[in-house]
Order: sequence, then C-alpha cells, then structure tokens
Amino acid sequence: MIVGGGDMPVKISDEPKFTVRTKISALWAALLLLYVYADVLSLFRPGQIEEMADGRMGPVEATQATLLLAATIVVIPTLMVFLTLILKAGLCRWTNLVLGVLYTAVNVGNLIGETWAYYLLFGALEIAATALIVWYAWKWSDS
Repeated sequence: MIVGGGDMPVKISDEPKFTVRTKISALWAALLLLYVYADVLSLFRPGQIEEMADGRMGPVEATQATLLLAATIVVIPTLMVFLTLILKAGLCRWTNLVLGVLYTAVNVGNLIGETWAYYLLFGALEIAATALIVWYAWKWSDS
C-alpha cells in the first residue's frame, strides 16, 4: 500500500521500525507529560492553591524532605528518557523492568482514595504507560 503526498509516495512497509529502546524512551517521556498535565489541572481544584499556600501537598506537609522526594519521583523518569537510549542492553532492560514496576506501584498508590474523574483518567494512562514499559522490557530480547 502506498501513502503520502507530494512528489514521493511512501510505502507503509517503508515506515521506520522503532527499537524497543525508542518505544520505552517515548513511554517515559509520555509519562512525564501526563504527570505535568495532571498537576497543572489539579491547580484548578477548589482549595488547591490555598492548600499549597499553607505548605501542604494533599495530606502531607511540604518540607524539604517531601519536596526532595517529589522531585526525585519526577527526576528519575526524566533521566530514563535518555538513559534508556544509552545504557548497555542488559542494564537498560533490568533498569526499565525494576523502575517500570516501581512506578506502576507509585501510580496505583496515587489513585488510592481519589474521586476526581480527570485524575483517575491520568492515573489510568500513567499505569498503562508504566505497564507498557515493563512489558516491552520483559519481552526485550538480544536478537
């Protein structure tokens, strides 16, 4: 089948094949975007700005330690976008397996007690992204 436009039609079979590294890296990037947009939309929840001004993150007090933990939770996927592309295959596979499982658990934990539909949607997509990271890393073969 030929698709495309312009002067050079492109066969569907000529489309680039993406490596497992590229797919996993893209999933880490997508996860980060989901985190950012969920957090931005959360600012519109009634009382959220006041809670932030009072130094609270939900039920947790915003301290240096809790903010460092929150930063670490976002820094790791940020680094994984790049590290997935450069780590040696075996280390990359196991790092993605372990972190994918860990972040799936984090994302499930974030939904405990949640009632806002938009946040449940983001949470479901975050879980899907991390589950796909685990699946791709699990199925990854050296051949």
